[in-house]
Amino acid sequence: MTDDATSAEQRWLLLVHQLPSKPAYFRVKIWRRLQGIGAVAVKSTVYALPSNAETQEDFEWLLKEIVEGGGEAFVCEARLIDGLSDDQARVLFDAARDEDFEEIAKEARKQLARLADSAPLAERADARALASRLRKRLTDIAAIDFFGATGRLSAESLVAELERRLTEDNDMTKDLPDAPLQTAADLKGRTWVTRKGVHVDRIACSWLVRRFIDPDAVIRFVPGRGYAPNAGELRFDMFEGEITHEGDRCSFEVLLNRAHIDDPALQAIAEIVHDIDLKDAKFGREETCGIASLIAGICVANPEDEKRIAQGAPVFDNLYQYFRAKSG
Repeated sequence: MTDDATSAEQRWLLLVHQLPSKPAYFRVKIWRRLQGIGAVAVKSTVYALPSNAETQEDFEWLLKEIVEGGGEAFVCEARLIDGLSDDQARVLFDAARDEDFEEIAKEARKQLARLADSAPLAERADARALASRLRKRLTDIAAIDFFGATGRLSAESLVAELERRLTEDNDMTKDLPDAPLQTAADLKGRTWVTRKGVHVDRIACSWLVRRFIDPDAVIRFVPGRGYAPNAGELRFDMFEGEITHEGDRCSFEVLLNRAHIDDPALQAIAEIVHDIDLKDAKFGREETCGIASLIAGICVANPEDEKRIAQGAPVFDNLYQYFRAKSG
């Protein structure tokens, strides 16, 4: 099935319910159940899930629980026609998952900052327990990340970095070999693949590829989940992609390093992209807020990914010239 067909035939399951006013704990219990299965509210008493066998079963069990608790509910399958588009519904799901992933990322960053070589053994044991909990939480959230939310990349890479640090500190493994080195020439003639709904990191990476690596590069946009790469394709800013977040670095930073492009102006841009994408204010450049607003405006005005990249390219072109002049 093509991506266009998938979008056109999107079906949703809607749970419409009314809960008794008492006991209060029952309302909280149902709310937590809804969060646990990844449902989002499209109205105060109407929750949605993408339609498939698993989500239907989740809603059916929840419906049974609501009725047994004295409430009323029914489940229906729907196609959105007016008022709320499929894309807007997907944004609701992505926003909910991004919040979940950001909580995990914050905990991982906090622990990495505290983790010093001289930390006591008991503190490292606590850190390992935390890493285990974060990994389980990450797995649980990924299972209800129906459309491939952007925040997963950062959370996944930070948890993996925490696990790697703890493993190395415990002398449990040998040093892993570095990823194969590549140059800009090695990256030419490839088809570049990334997730639909591009934002700052993917727009910046696309600009970098076409501006400094391969002017004729073909860039394809695919669903965030379940995509199997074809021969000759390079996935960027995608989970398990060839070029994606590594540790506390965004995909743009990783791509710069992988292509061995050493340019102070591009490094300055990388710091801005990092802070917008990871939201950790690591570099704190004064230009970041303005660029974030420009990119957000481009994304709101242009739902098509290729148009977002085309509109974003002049922003990064001018920013690059600005930093070149500033350093020179």
